[in-house]
Amino acid sequence: MPSRETLRALPVFDRELPAFDPSTAPADPLDLFGSWFADALAAGVPEPHAVTLSTVDADGLPDARVLILKDVSADGWSVATTTAGPAGAQLLASPVAALSVYWTALGRQVRVRGHVHEAPPHVSEADFAARSASARARVPAGTWRVFVVRPVSVEFWQAVASREHVRVRYVRAGGGWTRS
Repeated sequence: MPSRETLRALPVFDRELPAFDPSTAPADPLDLFGSWFADALAAGVPEPHAVTLSTVDADGLPDARVLILKDVSADGWSVATTTAGPAGAQLLASPVAALSVYWTALGRQVRVRGHVHEAPPHVSEADFAARSASARARVPAGTWRVFVVRPVSVEFWQAVASREHVRVRYVRAGGGWTRS
């Protein structure tokens, strides 16, 4: 087991990281996410679409797992899973979630919190059909769903070597967003 001393001695953010000035952030978090995602692709970040989905179980305890981001649109951030497993069952029982993505090479994190709804059946069916035959065979019939997290807040975090990290947080307000 790693000791406190070992953990404290490990280097953190000991590389060149992109600068981020929140005052230049666009009015819509989708635009900033698109820009940061493009930066992750350009930097060769492996699996830049891997996100941690956090849900709440029947006992009110948090649960988390890594899934692949399926879509990002004005409707929200989409992921897919089976309703026969914990993630899907928890989303059906308590339709709230958080998503987070961390691009280590860039020292960037995005956190999305919001309410969850199911995508239309044809979207889930198309996503299921796009999976490999072996992956489809492992999913109980009729249980594959695409879930959409409609954010109430989106936070962008940029690491800084001095540990004076920079953040901008968007909060849904009426039909738009406020930034802080």
